[in-house]
Amino acid sequence: MKRRHILCMVLALALVGPATRASADGITIGLAGPISGDYAEFGAQVKHGVERAIADINAAGGVLGQQLRLEIGDDKCDAGRAERVARGLVSDDAVFVVGHFCSQASIPAAPIYAKAGVLQITPSSSNPELTDKSASAGRKTLFRTCNRDDQQGYFAGQWLAEHYKGKRVAIVHDRTPFGKLVAGMAKKGLNAGGLKEAVQQSVDADESDYGDLVEDLAEAQIDALYFGGYHRDAARILKQMREAGLKAAMFGADSLQTEEFAKLAGSASDGVMITSNPDVRKLASAKNAVDAIRREGFEPEGYTLLSYAAVQVWALAANKAGTTDAEGVAAALRGQAWDTVIGPLSFDAKGDLAQQTFTWLVFKNGKYDEAGL
Repeated sequence: MKRRHILCMVLALALVGPATRASADGITIGLAGPISGDYAEFGAQVKHGVERAIADINAAGGVLGQQLRLEIGDDKCDAGRAERVARGLVSDDAVFVVGHFCSQASIPAAPIYAKAGVLQITPSSSNPELTDKSASAGRKTLFRTCNRDDQQGYFAGQWLAEHYKGKRVAIVHDRTPFGKLVAGMAKKGLNAGGLKEAVQQSVDADESDYGDLVEDLAEAQIDALYFGGYHRDAARILKQMREAGLKAAMFGADSLQTEEFAKLAGSASDGVMITSNPDVRKLASAKNAVDAIRREGFEPEGYTLLSYAAVQVWALAANKAGTTDAEGVAAALRGQAWDTVIGPLSFDAKGDLAQQTFTWLVFKNGKYDEAGL
């Protein structure tokens, strides 16, 4: 009898163990991003979104009848740390990882997850190389809930060409992979729209003095600056422009989508416009999540709800597939559109969003909202 009982247990584990990779503690999922360091504001957005999604999913019964538990890895947007974080989450038996935040972290981490059979969804890594490289290598378990930089930058450039026709537009980036790419695509869109940039420059990130740049912009008498880079440098450049009496408008990408930018730039941030998704906080589908996160004392801006949606869409697909196996969930994700807090999501063969929508957000009085253009 005892031998028969043990055999039944072994057979049961053989049937459900590999499919769900769950333990008595539940199903482990990971979060990888800049929990500390220069980009910690964005890491906080991802963390709040993921934690809220897990709480809501667990309250509704979990995934495949199992509760979700979270392991967090702090990569500080550094490529070397990202690889170590990825290996750590694999060792922790995570079946799914939300992240990484920065593309320079996601790109080296992606092969580690794919080799280990861990599905990855990033809410923010927007470099096209991420999914392009993964697809060309035959990997099918990488997705993102954000738009691609090449399309975001081109959208901005075309808009600037139309609305600043006959005026002087500068293109500047911070030499980071993100900044170079989005600014380069903005230049292509600008040129395709028939407008040649008046200034094209690069600067070092994390500088305290951008006086040389501001002097060049003033000498060129620019009407608008498109900056490819992150919010801290954008705020410093903007303040120094205003202090020098340069009234040119500033434009940027979703890397400025944090109220921290307005705090750093002060009143100079009023009128700054950035490209992003439409403000998903206003969607009826997001109301419950938004209300819950605000009750926790956090504003669900930027990537918060995109991170929530990453967990949500994975959970929906895992339940549909009847497994947490990465390939099974990936096949389910591509098989249909999914209703999420940020609206319906569907994915193409590379794992990119099948439909990418951009809008302009504008800062005013320390907040940002849709510009209504």
